[in-house]
Amino acid sequence: MIKRPIFFKNLIIKTQPFKHLYTSSTQQSIPFLNLSKCITLLQSFAQNNQLQQGQKLHSYMLINGFIFSPSLTTSLINMYSKGNKMAYALSVFNTCLHDHNVYNYNAIISGLIDDHKLAFQYFLEMRLIEFIMPDKFTFPCVIKACLDVVEVKKIHGLLFKFGLELDLYVGSALVNCYLKFGFVEDAEEVFEEMSVRDVVLWNAMITGFSQIGQFDKVLEVFGRMKDQGVVLSKYTITGILHVFGMKEGIDNGRALHGFVVKMSYDSCLAVSNALIDFYGKCKCVDDAVGIFEMMHEKDIFSWNSIICVHEQRGDHYGTLKYFRRMVFAGMQPDLVTVSTTLPACAHLAALRIGREIHGYIITSGLKKRKDGKGPDALHIDNAIMYMYAKCGSLGVARLVFDKMSYKDTASWNIMIMSYGMHGLGNEALNTFSCMCEAQLKPNDATFVGILSACSHGGLLSQGRMFLDQMHQIYGVVPTIEHYSCVIDMLGRAGQLEEAYKLLTTMPVEGNPVVWRAFLAACRLHGNADLAEVAASMIYKLEPLHCGSYVLISNVYGAEGRYKEVSEIRHTMREHNVTKTPGCSWIELDNGVHIFLTGDRTHAEDYHINTALNHLTSCLRDYKCLPYKLHGAL
Repeated sequence: MIKRPIFFKNLIIKTQPFKHLYTSSTQQSIPFLNLSKCITLLQSFAQNNQLQQGQKLHSYMLINGFIFSPSLTTSLINMYSKGNKMAYALSVFNTCLHDHNVYNYNAIISGLIDDHKLAFQYFLEMRLIEFIMPDKFTFPCVIKACLDVVEVKKIHGLLFKFGLELDLYVGSALVNCYLKFGFVEDAEEVFEEMSVRDVVLWNAMITGFSQIGQFDKVLEVFGRMKDQGVVLSKYTITGILHVFGMKEGIDNGRALHGFVVKMSYDSCLAVSNALIDFYGKCKCVDDAVGIFEMMHEKDIFSWNSIICVHEQRGDHYGTLKYFRRMVFAGMQPDLVTVSTTLPACAHLAALRIGREIHGYIITSGLKKRKDGKGPDALHIDNAIMYMYAKCGSLGVARLVFDKMSYKDTASWNIMIMSYGMHGLGNEALNTFSCMCEAQLKPNDATFVGILSACSHGGLLSQGRMFLDQMHQIYGVVPTIEHYSCVIDMLGRAGQLEEAYKLLTTMPVEGNPVVWRAFLAACRLHGNADLAEVAASMIYKLEPLHCGSYVLISNVYGAEGRYKEVSEIRHTMREHNVTKTPGCSWIELDNGVHIFLTGDRTHAEDYHINTALNHLTSCLRDYKCLPYKLHGAL
């Protein structure tokens, strides 16, 4: 009788015999389930990701006393590895210690490739067994599992002993690993020594250089590849498109897109996703959307790519629109999805959608690290906190902040800025004190938040103090952003002369933003003389920005200088400067609705204006008609 491993005790009890594939009873079907048939079935289950079926077959073999040969063990390990059940795979491997071969070890090392340390330990164990020799399938996985370049070089030396130094698969793994650790010369030496170079080896060079940001090297290798007549594969296309996207090589990318269509590679999901990403990085959003809409099949990467394209462009409404479509299509969001969508919720104050995403993150367990210290968990917590703060739920933002087991500088900065934007200057300064007590060093963004909080809270003395001390005490050199905050603070408080003096004597060159902040303060306090000075500077620095013309026009209008107002409007027409239309939005059950001034393109425009006209009529009856209410949409 076979001694059954304890690990599978519950599995054997809970699973039913493997009857559903056969019409006869279990006992009658035993002759048809020989060793060869079991191996074939396990390989099929592994390939088709049918883990549950494979578990039933495994329990059937255990119950019926099958003798586990090395080939059967290998098939089981492969099946559990591909089903992401490495505990099961390890149990199968460890219960057959007396009959291992190179294929068993290859299977377990390959399955453990994400756990580099454990995978390498099994390789070292394999080397202690004299009759088991590693082969060309062992080394690519072992090379990938190496934790530093010293281990890679040791493996490289071992390849000569086994005569595998010129093997293409092993060479590709070496090239990729050397480049990952930044050893470019070693990677190029391995590449040049290969007597035969297939497309996989070329792709290893392209991918490796791309991962370390040496895009010029990628293009150099790509040029050599074309000169030698190597036919590009789908993986070559995805790697090169990434580089073209980073370098905004739109013309080269379009040419490559033509090759993709010619070779029918556009039917490949990975290639289509790479094209979406490429056009998005080149700011050709319409092209990216066109490819996405033509795709018959879309995976999580397709949806994430099109969502990221809109968010990178600043089209937050488009980001949420595609996010809603993704959810309705039955696709489960992942970390990339929520990390991209939460900032869109923040910018549009879409609190309802943000809450739903927060709830999904909690119930789905997207934050994988149990200790809450992983980069994913931290990044998500910061995004959630920022979303609540921007949506006006400062109390919830503080709850998220307090429950974080680990906080980085960005976490504290978000909380400081949140208090500042809500006019709670003292709370922002108290948070800054707590940050310093936690021994976290403030950075540029911290002081932008602090000075902005002083500006919105009217804390002039504290603001002046922080500007003076930030370099001397905290080692942060003031930039134009910091001076802009202080000038805005002085302007809000009516200290226009002091603000102007700082603006003209600060050690950094002023930009349109800081001058526009000063101009806004002049308009607020009705100082036309300084407003003219600010306006003249802005016209020189940014002559086509509509905001400056509007501000100075309002200053003149407030003083009754309508001739100057008319001249400004004439100048705007001469320079083809148009005022950016006002925009408002509202979040309802079916999403966020955006309205521009004079826009009549909304799907519910007729019903909205009908209701508006009715309200206007009611207000007329009470002689309380708001100014320009009619036609506000």
